[in-house]
Amino acid sequence: MLADLQLRNFRCFESLGLEFAPGFNFFIGRNGQGKTSILEAACVLLRLQSQRSATLGSVVRFGQKSFAVSGRRENHRLEFRYSPLRRKIAFDDVEQRTLEDYLRIGRVVSFANTDIELIRGGSEARRRYLDFLGAQIDPLYRPTLRSYERALRSRNALLKSSQPRPREIAAYDAPLLEHGARLSGMRTRLVERLAPLAAAAHRDISGNGEALQIRFGPGNSEEFARDLENSRARELRLRQTVVGPHRDDIEILVEGQLANQYASEGQQRTVALALKIAQSRIFMTEEAAPPLLLIDDIFGELDPVRRNALLQHLPPESQKLVTATTMQWREEGVEGPIFELHDRQVIRR
Repeated sequence: MLADLQLRNFRCFESLGLEFAPGFNFFIGRNGQGKTSILEAACVLLRLQSQRSATLGSVVRFGQKSFAVSGRRENHRLEFRYSPLRRKIAFDDVEQRTLEDYLRIGRVVSFANTDIELIRGGSEARRRYLDFLGAQIDPLYRPTLRSYERALRSRNALLKSSQPRPREIAAYDAPLLEHGARLSGMRTRLVERLAPLAAAAHRDISGNGEALQIRFGPGNSEEFARDLENSRARELRLRQTVVGPHRDDIEILVEGQLANQYASEGQQRTVALALKIAQSRIFMTEEAAPPLLLIDDIFGELDPVRRNALLQHLPPESQKLVTATTMQWREEGVEGPIFELHDRQVIRR
């Protein structure tokens, strides 16, 4: 479990310290009090990234230049300090040059109302879903993704220049192809592992036997180099790289029909929950590592059937940090300490 968490200059908090219990921990308060920021801080501490934002610059408290988070998990002390110019990562009070030991300690799954965008939103949300999981189960995933993104940024910067030079642009083809092929392979295998778990989770929580299918939709064919060559004219016209893993997607179908076009909102929310439960089950069945579950204000929004189904199928071994505006939704047997937030102060009761 995550035993405690300390924040400094993180979002709306100047300073905050919390101690957690195993199982459920509830954070109750009006919107805008910082409940979600506490969950985000736990994610940043364990994964060095936010489940809400693609960058960490927005996490720094307004008017400050840096933030710090620290805490204990599995009898290890973790500390992360961030500023635009420097990052310090310490494991058991020893500053780390590599991330392997630090990142192996904690696994995270995040549930939020915005998860419905996995179904009806653009492909970026679905790629983030894959990348957030992939980086936690494969130590090569994160560096492969970063290498591809660096090559893509450099190539796109040249395409956006006032006078793009084909020879300079072509110099980035090799790293783009190398890291892109590796990244697509990782994502393909990841979707193959997720698909049966998501289908089973969907059956568990839908209660109506509807079949869920997820399939990987690559942003390029198996002939990535040829795709890149054939897209030169379009690239110069649009001033960006138009094929590759940055266009990868997941096709999501319910009863053989695209969920973003034909599923109801209730069906879409059920699919989103199934995708997140599938992440949890990968950690439990393949990694033997109960993840920390960050559950952000969703129980009060779910109807009783879906809420009860979700509660029944969350990993019982996992620690759960839950935000809500009230506790009126809480089912019998769902117990844990309650932290009340008011004027950005936290009181445990």
